[in-house]
Amino acid sequence: MLDELKFEAKKPIKLLIDNKSAINLAKNPVSHGRSKHIETKFHFLREQVNNGKLEMTYCSTDTQLADILTKAIRPDRFVKLIIELVVISCDDLD
Repeated sequence: MLDELKFEAKKPIKLLIDNKSAINLAKNPVSHGRSKHIETKFHFLREQVNNGKLEMTYCSTDTQLADILTKAIRPDRFVKLIIELVVISCDDLD
């Protein structure tokens, strides 16, 4: 998608994931034999990690900002994540 937008990343794009097994699967090609049933899009992610275009980093479930858009979460956690999102956005303005 970034290529289509003519955006050239100078360093790997960081993908925050709260699943350590998914990170290991993307980084470790040895587990390929046990993962043949996994969809093509996940093999694409592994290829991007190997090419240095994508960096997968662990992020605990408690601080996963994407949960706001993907899951039903408790109101207190929702407020915490919204505040974090606003703080991160304001930091980008500097």
